[in-house]
Amino acid sequence: MIFVTFALLLSSLLCWFSLIKKDNFEWINNLTLGLVIGSNVYLFIFLGVRWIQNGYFPLSNLYESLIFLTWCLTTVQLIASRKTSRKIIGSLLTPIEGLVLGFASFLPKEMQVPAGLVPALQSNWLMFHVSMMIVSYATLILGSLLSVLLLILILRSAKNDAGTSKEFISSPQLALQFNSVSVSLSDNAVAQQNSSRTTLMNNLDIWSYRTIGFGHIALTLGILAGAVWANEAWGSYWSWDPKETWSLITWLVFTAYLHARLVKNWRGLETALIGTIGFVSIWISYLGVNFLASGLHSYGWVK
Repeated sequence: MIFVTFALLLSSLLCWFSLIKKDNFEWINNLTLGLVIGSNVYLFIFLGVRWIQNGYFPLSNLYESLIFLTWCLTTVQLIASRKTSRKIIGSLLTPIEGLVLGFASFLPKEMQVPAGLVPALQSNWLMFHVSMMIVSYATLILGSLLSVLLLILILRSAKNDAGTSKEFISSPQLALQFNSVSVSLSDNAVAQQNSSRTTLMNNLDIWSYRTIGFGHIALTLGILAGAVWANEAWGSYWSWDPKETWSLITWLVFTAYLHARLVKNWRGLETALIGTIGFVSIWISYLGVNFLASGLHSYGWVK
């Protein structure tokens, strides 16, 4: 699994290089795409073989969950890249994929070895509930990362505009140094740059909204399936277990995002802030509670 981690991290570096450079290096784009596709296929085969050998869907412990999340992230990346910008999506997701898989690779060996399912996990709901939750996390990670990028661009744009305004207010005589032709050319260049920046931010806002919308549906289905499974396993639909609680918090954050977008008609800064909060909430829900709290979901994870 180490070489797949390096492949994803290499793809990450190439994506960032391709994004920074204005020149379009087609061979770099093809190489990064090939590395992600190769990693996706390898992880799919790995999970399939593990499923066949052990007789259950490989989502019973943290190691298997991390690998499945990485596979979901690469799948989401490949799908989203066809609809949007391959460079931007790759630059956002490949570092996360490499870090997640690297974390899984360096887990203690005893946590990587398949073990028999505990009674609570011996249910037909295992595949649907856990897979839907992780699919939702992978999708929401992309959507919230787009919100984070949008927030950074908005704040940076506001800062640059303020700085420019201050410069012209404090030094009005600078305008006298240019003739009308140079001023016109400068205005055109600024207008083109602002138009390109505005288009990018609008696209990020739309991509984030659509991705979060799909992820929210998957998260809702996952939580509902988990409630039914919990009633079968523990006799209660909801126990306020730390993982259940944070899953609910994550659901509420992204529900607030969609409410603000659809009902309040918020755009840009406001929704980007909510999406950024959602990014933090996802990781607390997925990993944080496994290290910081114990509960009914502690088995198979970190005790």
